[in-house]
Amino acid sequence: MNQSNTPIVKHIPDFLDYLEIERGLSDNTQKNYSRYLKKFSLWLKLKNKENMLPHELTPEDIWDYRLYLARYIDNHNNPLSKLTQNYYLIALRSLLSYFSDKDIQSIPSDKIKLPKDSHNEKNIKFLSLDQIERLLMAPKTNNVQGLRDRAILETLFSTGLRIAELVALNIEQFKNIKGKDDLEISVVGKGSHTRTVYFSERALGWIKKYLDTREDDYKALFINYRSRNSSDKRLTVRSIERLVKNYATVANIPYFTTPHTLRHSMATDLLNQGVDLRTIQEFLGHRNIATTQIYTHVTNKRLRDVHKQFHSGKDMKN
Repeated sequence: MNQSNTPIVKHIPDFLDYLEIERGLSDNTQKNYSRYLKKFSLWLKLKNKENMLPHELTPEDIWDYRLYLARYIDNHNNPLSKLTQNYYLIALRSLLSYFSDKDIQSIPSDKIKLPKDSHNEKNIKFLSLDQIERLLMAPKTNNVQGLRDRAILETLFSTGLRIAELVALNIEQFKNIKGKDDLEISVVGKGSHTRTVYFSERALGWIKKYLDTREDDYKALFINYRSRNSSDKRLTVRSIERLVKNYATVANIPYFTTPHTLRHSMATDLLNQGVDLRTIQEFLGHRNIATTQIYTHVTNKRLRDVHKQFHSGKDMKN
């Protein structure tokens, strides 16, 4: 191992390039890592340690940073959730792994421990089928924007697409859907891995209605009608997030609802219907079955609740 004379914060741009070139992570993932590590850089500055070298980082520094995250309050007087704190720590742990891979002396990445329950059922937020239906029915479909929004919501729940995958859809992929009751297309997901996603008859029906209103030459499937950019009106990730939040409010469903909540809801519904984990893994594009197994915690809890309610033995005589 070699001691680097470059401060930790100066290594971060090279680390982000490393994520793209050697680990094949998407632009969106790189942006997230950059944002999470910015918090660590700000903390170093607060501690007057912005010039700290990799080999100077200690376990005590890691502990102090964890305390900082645990006690952090944002401008709206909200603390960081445990899950969000973990994202910041995972990014820092990945940076330490990068140092190891590049033979740069620093503390081992395993010095950053995450809570054992960081991926338990409490962090999986999903909607009931009744809530899903209310959300899908929220857009007013008597105008082109409402038709687009209904098609977006139906697509998210039908396919389990990640938000970045949804944004990347192009109208060319749907040019031959007339007369079809369903559709399957290939998308490029995390790590540039290609998988097949499936559109239900219902979701495809709303896409058809939406496309019947399109008379433009824009490449994107879902466009922003308020954009002033005449060359590319593709909806952004942030636009989709705001759209879903807005309709969650209209439908009076939980505040935590995001595009990813629909992905969780789709997977949970499939599992409740008896679909095996391996199949759900394929639907979601998870590279590791362990990632998919997170949904079993949700359904196991539901089964426990059902068992407790209907088979607790309370009414049995001794």
